[in-house]
Amino acid sequence: MSGSTSSRAGTPRVGRRAPGGTADRILDTALSSFGSRGYEVTSLDALAEGLGLRKQSILYWFPSKEALLEALIDRSAAELAEALEDSLARAGSGWARVEAVVRSVFRVAARRPELLGLVREAGRLGPPAATRLTQALEPLVARASAFLESEMDSGNVRRHEPRLLLLAIYSTVVGMVTEVEVLRALGEEPTARSLVRRRQEILRLLRSALLVDGAPGETPAA
Repeated sequence: MSGSTSSRAGTPRVGRRAPGGTADRILDTALSSFGSRGYEVTSLDALAEGLGLRKQSILYWFPSKEALLEALIDRSAAELAEALEDSLARAGSGWARVEAVVRSVFRVAARRPELLGLVREAGRLGPPAATRLTQALEPLVARASAFLESEMDSGNVRRHEPRLLLLAIYSTVVGMVTEVEVLRALGEEPTARSLVRRRQEILRLLRSALLVDGAPGETPAA
């Protein structure tokens, strides 16, 4: 009894879990539900039923629904950052780095749509969920801002406020891969072929909006 009370009063037992264990199963199921159905309409009882567990088993690992969301945001942000860092490590310079990030996000959308669904949901929920996600991704955002500033100083990218530019790029890219109902309303079914076409259009749009005429990566006029 005392151990259970301590769990509820404390933080998630994330440091004690083994990969592929109960806590990861809970996080995987929560990711799928929060990222597709939404956080507010998903109950711990429904998650427990889907997992074949008792609700108390979830509360052993995550003392509340809010704590489960926090742990899920932390894990998802780390996974997304790792995917972006991996793409950047293999990218060249200049426009190639922007293209690498966009392609990486679209790969995540194809392989792990629930991950970007959670990113969208965290933003929709606002603080404290959105704040936690922002803080988790801040090191990556700082690097991206510095890169854009450098490209602007070099005359390759049109002058904008770097963080506002990043926000615009983020909103455009994530919206193009997660807003399924909006896409359908516009006659765009969320198929694999459609995803590739949307990625190509986003890259053309960003290249046209960002690159100064004659900059490396700029497409010459026909």
